[in-house]
Amino acid sequence: MLSVNPYSLESTNIIYNLLFCDDLDLYKDKTEDDTTYPFNLLFSPNSSVTEFQQIIDDPNTSARSKILAYNNQLKMGFKPARKDLLAVIVELGLDEGLDVLASYGDGTARYINQTGKILIWETRDDQEANQLTATLFANAMDVVTKIGPWDDVRRPHPATGTMRITFLVSDGLYFGEGPINVLFNDALAQPTLHAATELMQYITEKSLQEDL
Repeated sequence: MLSVNPYSLESTNIIYNLLFCDDLDLYKDKTEDDTTYPFNLLFSPNSSVTEFQQIIDDPNTSARSKILAYNNQLKMGFKPARKDLLAVIVELGLDEGLDVLASYGDGTARYINQTGKILIWETRDDQEANQLTATLFANAMDVVTKIGPWDDVRRPHPATGTMRITFLVSDGLYFGEGPINVLFNDALAQPTLHAATELMQYITEKSLQEDL
């Protein structure tokens, strides 16, 4: 699996690559106890499509676990009946480095600043954040329905001046990219990018308040 290293610290690059849920071995390496559910099923070579579906249908499993389960099904040649959007990842190649927001369907998020500073948002009961996430996913789904899945490995991180929106969907990875100013003015991408910006600003400001 492609390992992308846009940051100077290896630990930050690991967090970055984990965002995309496309490297099962990396998740296994970073999971302290792989004998408990759902990891015992996700990491077992003997798990079935039905057992992966159990993870997908379980309301208590994380969005990242569901993505891993869907990816395992796809590797087995099984195409899911429904098109679920589970994550939206926005990357901006800035002069100082790569800025990344990853928002997941369960309300969690990860933000990596261009400096390499990481914000991990695990609060699932923040009504404002959940509403912003819902708006982001509604806008993003409009994009997904108009483009097709990428049929190759994940591309290296976007270069300086380039923006990419990645959509992790039950039937694969979707993305669109282009110059930052062009994408922000694109009629299809604009609502998703504005919603992602609002979510990023909210969770960063809320986290700063909690640190005071």
